[in-house]
Amino acid sequence: MSESISRFIFSGHESFQCRHFWLKKGYDFVNDKRSFNDEDAVVALGVGKNMVASIRFWMKAFNILTPDDKLTTFAHDLLSDNGWDPYLEDEASLWILHYHLIKSGFASTYSIVFNELRKEKIEFSKENYISFIKRKSESGKGFTINERTLHEDLTVLAKMYLRSDAQSKDKEDSFSGLLAELDLIRSYRKAAEDFFIIENNDKPEIPDEVILYAILDNDNFEKSLSLSSIEQGYNSVGSVFAISRAGILSKIENLTNKYPFLIFKDQAGIKEIQFKEKPAAESILKNYYAN
Repeated sequence: MSESISRFIFSGHESFQCRHFWLKKGYDFVNDKRSFNDEDAVVALGVGKNMVASIRFWMKAFNILTPDDKLTTFAHDLLSDNGWDPYLEDEASLWILHYHLIKSGFASTYSIVFNELRKEKIEFSKENYISFIKRKSESGKGFTINERTLHEDLTVLAKMYLRSDAQSKDKEDSFSGLLAELDLIRSYRKAAEDFFIIENNDKPEIPDEVILYAILDNDNFEKSLSLSSIEQGYNSVGSVFAISRAGILSKIENLTNKYPFLIFKDQAGIKEIQFKEKPAAESILKNYYAN
């Protein structure tokens, strides 16, 4: 689970967080062989011109579209009319989308915040974030930064994950961010500055199958995987979902009780999960939604 970002993108969302029905709306649009460059895309999608660009951006960020605007297999599995959960009514779908947002690395801030920054600072401000990106740019990563763009990008992240008091509690509220109900990021204000917290805890609310899917959706291991890589690796379960070691062990215990092909070994200080057989990641979700 090595670092996967090869280039850095901090803009493209037009300052809009992804709204609840945008991915399905965009999926149906592309599935109907329509193009975001069509003159009537604004009318067909029922949003403003900047929002059309934003929908396209978020579809790529959530692994719904490939970089050349083709629908992914994951997109069809999740969002087709007879897909797993086209209207995202099961919270598991939001956890899976969060996972793809981090893993894809298309919207760089999300991967950097969950994989890197929060391990250095559990609580961080916008200034901490901008300083962190500056250090990355100065360490030979080969990209330049614009502080205003970075500031705006983190503002959009906050809107994606935080539900403000002024917003409706209704998840269909058109202004709330897609992932606000996951309660992954909290914020508080200190000395006229906003701080964000992404705290490791047990996360019992995440379905076991989402965790198994995220473990299996990784080509970098054969039949065994160490607990430390599950907990701390880049794009790992621990990094993406901010789950504590106790929470991971609880999930693994549940999974080994449910799935005979999975074994947990703890010998001579080496803790790892082993697969008697390694099913396709998507088969786990297919069964989860079928049940």
